Order: sequence, then structure tokens, then C-alpha cells
Amino acid sequence: MTKKEAQISGVATRAIHSAYTAPDGFGAFPVAIHHASTVLFDSVAAMRSRSWQDKSSYTYGLHGTPTSFTLEARLAEIEQGDHCLLVPSGLAAITLINLALLKSGDDVLIPDNVYNPNRDLANWLSQNYAVSARFYDPLIGADIAGLIQENTRLIWTEAPGSVSMEVPDIPAICAAAHARGVLVALDNTWSAGIAFPAFEHGVDIIMQALTKYQSGGSDVLMGAVITKDKAIHTRLQLAHMRLGFGVGMDDVYLVLRNLPSLKLRFEAHDRSAREVAAWLAQRPEISTVLHPALPDCPGHEIWKRDFSGAGGLFSVLFDERYTEQQTDRFVDSLNLFKIGFSWGGAHSLCLPYRIEQMRDRWQARGILVRFNIGLEEPADLIADIEQALAEMKKAA
Repeated sequence: MTKKEAQISGVATRAIHSAYTAPDGFGAFPVAIHHASTVLFDSVAAMRSRSWQDKSSYTYGLHGTPTSFTLEARLAEIEQGDHCLLVPSGLAAITLINLALLKSGDDVLIPDNVYNPNRDLANWLSQNYAVSARFYDPLIGADIAGLIQENTRLIWTEAPGSVSMEVPDIPAICAAAHARGVLVALDNTWSAGIAFPAFEHGVDIIMQALTKYQSGGSDVLMGAVITKDKAIHTRLQLAHMRLGFGVGMDDVYLVLRNLPSLKLRFEAHDRSAREVAAWLAQRPEISTVLHPALPDCPGHEIWKRDFSGAGGLFSVLFDERYTEQQTDRFVDSLNLFKIGFSWGGAHSLCLPYRIEQMRDRWQARGILVRFNIGLEEPADLIADIEQALAEMKKAA
């Protein structure tokens, strides 16, 4: 049924309604930003025929516009998955997975080196919602089979741990989990989906903090959950709707704009980080460089077997003779490195951690400091570290 053109006399109405429709035929590389809360339907029949779960149509802005559907499709392709959901942050992605797959009485296994907000969320679920959360040695490998209980529904993995950098044997963990019908979720933020093909190694669900490399500008908070299995995706999708997780299309556009350079930037971070890490490995002030591509990092052999790159994030342990006061002075004395959380942006960052307060089984000695190597010249970063090490010694 063709509707008649409305007769409009009031200026307030004319300011809202217009007969103008943009012509077809405009083409450009950038994806258009489609803002919407309300999505319009041509008729009642069209409205009733659409499903918010079917991405062949649009129903409401919370469930996506062409802009967000495009980003979801591209992220799924990078990870070689089939389905993707966008959420407001990396932590929201973790929350979505937990709430979609766990209920009261269920058990979840979490590596002891997990991203700390994931640990805090698990403890909250345990204390308030009767979900049993247990923490395991991240290097446990196939022996995780001995921890799986009848009520274990989910095993979290992180490759590597985002502070202490141990690299787990993901294929062995997945094999043990699947033998008992347990799902495996991976925080794959460190590799950006570029250096570790998680689905090939048996993972069921991948989450990413798009805040990191995909954004690249230190200006976007966003997360993604990616799957291959339609039934798992449906469970996640229902939780996504019930939690009301939405993202802003301007932020989606920023991630889309930076995706074409993702691999180039990741590789540049990787080259510079290895150069800085190798230099630090020769310094007497440093006892251990926790960089998965270097032999002193726990799980290095697994990294060599399963990974194709390393990105810009790694940690170091200072020699035991240096106090927290001294290592704090080291961080404060850096000029090019700024103090702040996150990684994956153009600017280098440095943070000290009280790692023994974050881990149940931490045995190593010495203050841990984490570096994010940005896109500055490695020689300039090394010079900055060198002068800060000299300043550190003055605090003795």
C-alpha cells in the first residue's frame, strides 16, 4: 500500500519530517555511521515479520544498525568465526559469557593469572549467586582434567596472562574440557586475533577487548564475543538482549576505521617490543623478562608452537635488591612511557604491579613492571628506560 504524502503546515512538523530521500549510487571506502534507537518499518506486517535475532533485518538500535553489523562481520572474519556480538567493554564481554553460560550451582575454572576484573567478577558470582569459581595453575595443560567436576560448565583461558605472561597449552586444555562436555572461553585480546588462531586450537568462545589494538587510539571502550557454534551464539545473544548491552555507532566507526591497519600496527608493536625486551634482558637490574617470545618466559615453548606473533605487551621482574620505592621511582622517572592501564595504542605505557596480591600461587621474587610498547622509535624508548634506571638507583 502506497501512502499519500502528508500535508504539512507547521514549522515544528517540517523540522522533523521531510520528503527528501538520499539517492542510491554513493560509494566510498568508509562505512556509513547509522545512528538509531528507533528503527522504522514500512508496515505493521513488516514489523511483525522481523526478528531481532536475524541479522538480515533491523528492529531496534540496541540490536544493531548496518554500522555495527559490519564491524561484527569483520571481527568474526579476523578470528575465523561465524558470529559476533559487540558489547560496551572487554569486561562486559567477560560478563556476557559468564551470565549466558553459568547458573546457580554451576562450576567455572579460571586461570590464576586471569585479567583481574575477571577474577573479581568470578568471586562476586561465587559469593552472591552460588556459582563455584575455582582458580587453576595457568600452565596445568592436560592435567586440568583432574579439576573438572560434574557441575563444571565453563573453563576460562587467557593466552598469555595479561600481567604475568605465562602461555597456557590451549589445545591440551580444550581436549580435556571437550572430553567432559565442558566449554572453553578464551580472552584473546593479547594476540588481537592475529597471532593465535583460537578456533583452530579448540576454543569454543573468544572474547576480545576492542579497546586495545582494534581501536588503536586509546579512545574507545568496546568488547566482542565471537563464536562458530550457532547454539552457543544463541545463548549469548539472548543474554546480550536481556542485559541490554549496546554500543555507540560513533565508537563502532572508530574501530572500523582502524581495522585496515590492525595487522600492520600489531606487527610494528611486536618488532619494537622484542627489541626493547631483548635490551632489558641484558640489564643487571632485571632478573627476568616475561615476554612470550623470549626463553625465560613460562610457556615460551608453547608460544613457539602455537603463536605467530607477540604484539607490544610484556612484563619484567626487577632484581630482588630493588625495593618498591625504587621501582616506583623508575616508573615515575620515565618520560616517553606514561602511567596508565590498557595497551594497544600508539603511546607506550608502564605500570608497576603488586602481583603477589593478584595471584594465589605466585612464587617468583622481585617487583613486576609491565610495559606496553607503542609506536615510538625503539631507540628512544630504550634511552628513556636507561635514564629511568639511573634515576631509580638514586632512591637507594
